[in-house]
Amino acid sequence: MSKPTVVIVGASSDRSKYGNKSVRAHAEQGWEVYPVNPKGGTIEGHEAYAFLEDVPVQPDRVSLYVPPAVGMQLLPVIAAMAPREFFVNPGAESEELIAEARRLGLDPILACSIVDLGRTPEEFSD
Repeated sequence: MSKPTVVIVGASSDRSKYGNKSVRAHAEQGWEVYPVNPKGGTIEGHEAYAFLEDVPVQPDRVSLYVPPAVGMQLLPVIAAMAPREFFVNPGAESEELIAEARRLGLDPILACSIVDLGRTPEEFSD
């Protein structure tokens, strides 16, 4: 059985950021992680993609960790990826973003994807 796949939009190499904690949490729970950060490079040992369009899989989950204005610009690409789950993490949401996501056929889950894994962000404080 293959690992579930997650695209983490707003992944960060800064270990204090939630976008980094999410990379670590998903990887520890057995997910195949695809970090997205405009700088590219690697994040926690995973190749980071500068552009969402460059991610080579149709993900099971997309987890959003960017400000709502940035997320709005990325919604068409996320919708085209057709993820099974679309998490809009605290701080990434706005009424406009949620409405547009729904209009594009996404079903946004307004929750922390780390908590959904049965973990807490505080566990990844180092």
